[in-house]
Amino acid sequence: MQAITANALSQVIVDTKQPTPLFSENGHAIYWLGIPDETAFRCNAYFIKDGDEAIIVDPGNKIFFEFVKKRVAQIMDPKKVMGQILCHQDPDVAASMPDWLQVNPKMKVFSTSRAQVLLLHYGATDYDFYDITAEPEFTFSSGNTLKFIEAPFLHFPGAFVTYDVQSRYLFSGDVWAALDIDWTLVVEDFAYHAQKMDLFNVDYMASNLATRGFIKRLKNMQLPIDAILPQHGSIMGKQYVQSALDYLENLKCGLDIIYADLVE
Repeated sequence: MQAITANALSQVIVDTKQPTPLFSENGHAIYWLGIPDETAFRCNAYFIKDGDEAIIVDPGNKIFFEFVKKRVAQIMDPKKVMGQILCHQDPDVAASMPDWLQVNPKMKVFSTSRAQVLLLHYGATDYDFYDITAEPEFTFSSGNTLKFIEAPFLHFPGAFVTYDVQSRYLFSGDVWAALDIDWTLVVEDFAYHAQKMDLFNVDYMASNLATRGFIKRLKNMQLPIDAILPQHGSIMGKQYVQSALDYLENLKCGLDIIYADLVE
C-alpha cells in the first residue's frame, strides 16, 4: 500500500467491494470498513492495523457482523484481531461484541467501567476487559500509541474518544456524528455538513457545559489532530478540524434547549 496521509483524504475513493484505506505509514494503517446501510443513520466501522496487531473500532451491530468480518478478512485473519474499541454501549456500536469474541476469545475489549456494566447484557461475560479510565494509553508492540480521552455525557456518561498518535486521527464515536442521506466519506463543505451534525448533536449531546468541557480537555492535551472520524456521518479532514472544535464548543444542545428557561 502506498503511503496515505491526512492531506490525501479528500482524494480517497470508496470501493464498495473492499476496505477503504485512510492512512498508511511505516506499517501502521487505518481503514474505513463501512456498513452497507443506505440510510441517514449510516454507521462507520474503522480498523487500526499496526504491524501484525490490529484493533477494530466500534464494530457495530449484529446485523452487519458478517459484512464487517468479511472486510477485516480482506486485510488480515480476523482470528488475529487483538482488540475491539467500544466508545459506549449502544447496539449500533457494540452489539456485535460477543460475535467478535467468538472469533477470538482472547480479544481485549477497550471501554469504560460505566459502559462495561451494560456491555455484559449482550451476553458475553468472560473476556479481557481493558478499562480506558484506569489505563488511558495503549501501546502496540511497535511502540505506536493510542490515547483514550473521556467525553462524559457526549452522549453517555462513560463515553470516550480514541486518538491514534501515529496518524493524528481522532476516532470520535458519536461526538461530531451527522445524519445525511447524501453521504460522502469525507466532508467537502463544512457549512453544509454542520447542518447535518445539528440533526444528531443537538438532540443527543447533553448540554453546552458537556461539549465545552470536552473541548477544553482536548485543548489542554494539545494533541495535533489531522482528521476526525465519527461513528455516524462523514470524516472531517485537517482543514475542517478547527471548525469542528469551534462547532462543538459553541453548540447549544440537549438540556440547553429542553430547559432553556433555566439556563443563565
